[in-house]
Amino acid sequence: MTGIGVVVIGRNEGQRLERCLASLAGQADKLVYVDSGSTDGSVRMAQARGVEVVALDMARPFTAARARNEGFACLQQVLPAMRYVQFVDGDCEVDADWLSTAQAFLDAHPQVAVVCGRRRERFPQRSVYNLLCDLEWDTPVGQAKACGGDALMRADAFAAMSGYRADLIAGEEPELCVRLRANGWQVWRLADEMTLHDAGMTRFSQWWQRSLRTGYAFAEGAFLHGAAPERHWQRESRRAWLWGLGIPLAIVLATALLGSWGLLLLLIYPLQALRLARRGDRSTRENWLQAVFLVLGKFPEMLGQVKFLLNRLGAGKAVLIEYK
Repeated sequence: MTGIGVVVIGRNEGQRLERCLASLAGQADKLVYVDSGSTDGSVRMAQARGVEVVALDMARPFTAARARNEGFACLQQVLPAMRYVQFVDGDCEVDADWLSTAQAFLDAHPQVAVVCGRRRERFPQRSVYNLLCDLEWDTPVGQAKACGGDALMRADAFAAMSGYRADLIAGEEPELCVRLRANGWQVWRLADEMTLHDAGMTRFSQWWQRSLRTGYAFAEGAFLHGAAPERHWQRESRRAWLWGLGIPLAIVLATALLGSWGLLLLLIYPLQALRLARRGDRSTRENWLQAVFLVLGKFPEMLGQVKFLLNRLGAGKAVLIEYK
């Protein structure tokens, strides 16, 4: 590897962080771990492995975007010749061939600023929620609009954009990709294996919080870049309002006017799940699980939209929305 730095972010990841750092040993020129107030010995463990550590000042509001930016700033100092930077979450294990594959792709495609691959869930069989993550991350291969938290980027392109928006509590990666694409860069997703993620979601409440955070990200993304031609996350935001609030209000109104006959409108939800399940291209079980939770997810996504609006109006405070 030549000119590749890695930024790992985490807090109290324990064994997951150990696996992450072990998977990166010898794969890059410099590895920086950014810790956000861990109490499980993560900092000592990383330092014992010879990893450069940045301990965030937790007196300032924390976001993953801020952590990645500070990790990148550290890399610029310790690796001035850095050409590429791999961002990875501390609960992920990086595939042994990923960095070389991704670097070769960027070397061969100078118009591409960001490349990502297949992120898989480590234990999809442990819970429905882990499986849903694995299905969500199986996005189309080829030129894409955005990447996730794990991706290899050109250091100069990242620096030119001033990195992530540090104040975003979610959705910072797609927002950065919007700005990169507006400046003529491309984002690509490869079919190659990239990372193995450990979501550790076993409870409905975790899934709900994660979906609420998604709705918040949709609202903030649409606020920042919702105008034409990008229309960033406008459609996703409208769907959250329609299915999470508009239709329930219509059902209440219909019931008030028509009595119990108005409750027939509730059938629109299972019918939508049926439509989505029939459109799926995986196993029958996976298609139905994804369809049902896509429909159900519109309710926490709508609440995420409400939370963002309240924050914009000054009635709330933007704080990190965590699910684990």
